[in-house]
Amino acid sequence: MKLMVITSLLLSHLFFAQTAVPDDYRKIPDILDTTEYLYPFIIPDKDYGYWRVLTNDTDPEKAVIYESQMPDFMTINEPIPERGFFQQCMGNRCFSYILACKKERSVYFSSEQQLRDFIGTVDNLPEAILLAQTYGFSIDTSNKAGGSYKIEDNYISLYVSKPKGCPEIKESYVIKINRKTGRLESKNNGVYFKGENCNTSAQVIDK
Repeated sequence: MKLMVITSLLLSHLFFAQTAVPDDYRKIPDILDTTEYLYPFIIPDKDYGYWRVLTNDTDPEKAVIYESQMPDFMTINEPIPERGFFQQCMGNRCFSYILACKKERSVYFSSEQQLRDFIGTVDNLPEAILLAQTYGFSIDTSNKAGGSYKIEDNYISLYVSKPKGCPEIKESYVIKINRKTGRLESKNNGVYFKGENCNTSAQVIDK
């Protein structure tokens, strides 16, 4: 019996040791776990006269999440695409997309890959978080194993979360993003949270 208890404690210690975060990683600020607050920090890879981030809300005024400064002489009134990035449901306000103006022509960015192309060079932490989200990762600011970062000259490294299952299980991943190319490498660090309740109210649409 004692042997079983000792073995269990050792396994538990090894299990949680996988998600230990190095001291040179800093906690991601709580406000950056909200996707809408990340868009103002985007520095597009190309020069656009104007761009805006929208949801597929049928009300034009409610649809705008963020917009860069718009020249007085320019107006953009384009139809809503059928699908966008970060799709969470079917229907109204279920996905986002970017509408940009380049040389007086409208350009859509309406998929995860196109959002990565729009961001291009990864200039800052919010862009790195957005890039991570396009690969299905999320930020959990309640735990450093799911929400911490380190910025270097050539790379931005993040500890991020990937929730799954019901009851919810959260897995920790460490990802390394090449700031010049946007290329992302990831490594699974194991489960750091196990929930007790099952919430089926939110369903994610597969990409």
